[in-house]
Amino acid sequence: MKKFLALLLVLILASVASSETITLTIDGDHGKLAAEIQVPKIEHGEKIPMVMLLHGFTGNKTNRPLTDIANALEAKGVASIRFDFNGHGESEGKFEDMTVLNEIEDAKKVFEFVKGLEYVESVSVAGHSQGGVVTSMLAGELGKDNVKSIVLLAPAAVLRDDAIRGSVMGTTYDAGNPPETVKIFGTYDLGREYMLTSQTLPIYETAEKFTGPACMIHGTADRIVPYTYSERYNKIYENGEIHLIDGADHGFNNFWDEATKLAVDFLTK
Repeated sequence: MKKFLALLLVLILASVASSETITLTIDGDHGKLAAEIQVPKIEHGEKIPMVMLLHGFTGNKTNRPLTDIANALEAKGVASIRFDFNGHGESEGKFEDMTVLNEIEDAKKVFEFVKGLEYVESVSVAGHSQGGVVTSMLAGELGKDNVKSIVLLAPAAVLRDDAIRGSVMGTTYDAGNPPETVKIFGTYDLGREYMLTSQTLPIYETAEKFTGPACMIHGTADRIVPYTYSERYNKIYENGEIHLIDGADHGFNNFWDEATKLAVDFLTK
């Protein structure tokens, strides 16, 4: 194991020198997580900030605007890591076993990994949709001494209200007695544990424990997660700011540049 870690460190340092994207796997809560690290060219011994980028429900590490943010951060001398949560993309695990709680555990594993990299000076976190909820709760649990700052892109705190109503992405079910699985988008089997744990998920109660800088970015035309959920986040953060993008939908389609600029400006200021 020690030899493997030593070899991995050599490969990472070699890639850093040429500013290449590093593909690797990290042990997560439900198996190995597929990840990509982007690091700008740095001198040996130099330390730079790192930003974790978290995708949303049924998404993956290749989604925009996360890839745009990673590229923009690299251009500004900031490293980033994107990864697929368990049951998503190229990571191990079954989608039906995924919950917000085990995604938080995945994120903690990734945080511990990047914090241990010798060139990492500090760690910030940015997440889209459900990844925004995970970001807010992760930061609340780890605190500002560990997480430098956070960016929440259309954070899907509505997921708790949806679970209480017995609704997810247009699919309805008996909230009092959820089935073992429900079909999402005709492709994904969402598990009963996700539905049950989401009903009592302490999203804002956990998030408000984070007292560092927080930025919410949300589109006014978001029909999946109304921007009022970001406004509530802004009320609980003592060091927060909110940016509403007029006309942008949940995925910031055709507004990627604006969302990217807001996120990167906040993360690098």
